[in-house]
Amino acid sequence: MSVSLIGLTLGELREYVEGLGEKRYRGDQLFHWIYRKKVAAFDEMTNISASFRTILKKNASLEALKEVTRTISLDGTVKFLFELADQCRIESVLIPPTQQAHDCENRLTLCVSTQVGCSVGCVFCATGSIGFTRNLTAGEIVAQLLSIQRIIPKRITNVVFMGMGEPMLNYSNVLKAVLLINDDRGINIGARHITISTVGYVDQIRQLADEGIPIKLALSLHTLDEEKRKLLIPIAKKYAVADLIDALMYYYQKTRQRPTLEYILFRDFNDTEEDRRRLIELGRKLPCKVNLIPYHSIDFVHPRGSTMELTPVPHEGIERFAQYLRDGNLTVTIRSSSGSDIRAACGQLAVFQQRYEELYV
Repeated sequence: MSVSLIGLTLGELREYVEGLGEKRYRGDQLFHWIYRKKVAAFDEMTNISASFRTILKKNASLEALKEVTRTISLDGTVKFLFELADQCRIESVLIPPTQQAHDCENRLTLCVSTQVGCSVGCVFCATGSIGFTRNLTAGEIVAQLLSIQRIIPKRITNVVFMGMGEPMLNYSNVLKAVLLINDDRGINIGARHITISTVGYVDQIRQLADEGIPIKLALSLHTLDEEKRKLLIPIAKKYAVADLIDALMYYYQKTRQRPTLEYILFRDFNDTEEDRRRLIELGRKLPCKVNLIPYHSIDFVHPRGSTMELTPVPHEGIERFAQYLRDGNLTVTIRSSSGSDIRAACGQLAVFQQRYEELYV
């Protein structure tokens, strides 16, 4: 059976080549070609002998994904639909910077998926509506970056684990992917340019803090009101807001990285004066940033129940909310709606598998 080399660490590649009867340094060469040079074929590995390349072709592969479609937004955002070896499908989103960004000339962000579907079921997210199939391997996560980088001339500088799935429910594979993406002998994207987003798995947040990797952490918060949060995010019934805040404080103390509180604004739900006051009070205790996110419609997945009642706050309302928080000395950004016209904005990723189309088309 062919082994995919994408997703193997340097140590694993060394062991693999030894198993083929080669010297360990051949593993170093493979690591360089796969992650630094990002080649798509063994024949591109010019300092490896033709005989060994033949052995590799018979026993290994460099493909984990097949590009199915590529959709380009009016704002330059690009959504990729990939098919995996078992015919499951995922989406990845390449996000250009806004013109207002201080580093707009160099910055390029890739949003990667970590699962096929999602089991969490947040009512504002399209991915949860398609259910959960399986976790992605570390190789399938990294391959999203490698596949896209091969076809675009500009270097991807930032990676956010905010695509399909809950990263903390695929912890080991996500962490391995982070280490491969961060490794300065290969892809070499700095830890501070990598962000993991979670809806709030307390134990995994603390575990990530203990890893000693100063990556950024984003919490899908959306409200500090316990009962309101339970309506939005099912696992809020298990993890109290106070426990989440304790975990974020622990993360900050261990990494010295301020966590980001992701906050989708819903009209007349979490945009009140009381909501603003609670966020300001939290900011006085926990060094953090707040990222305000416009709500993007997921009507195309035919939502049921409370999802139908959620409506967006107008842009002017978001600006007022942001200014109130800034006046309370919080660091606040407003996320753009990049890719909303191609269903690639926050909460809109949903692969329409055949079983899903049979239900709704």
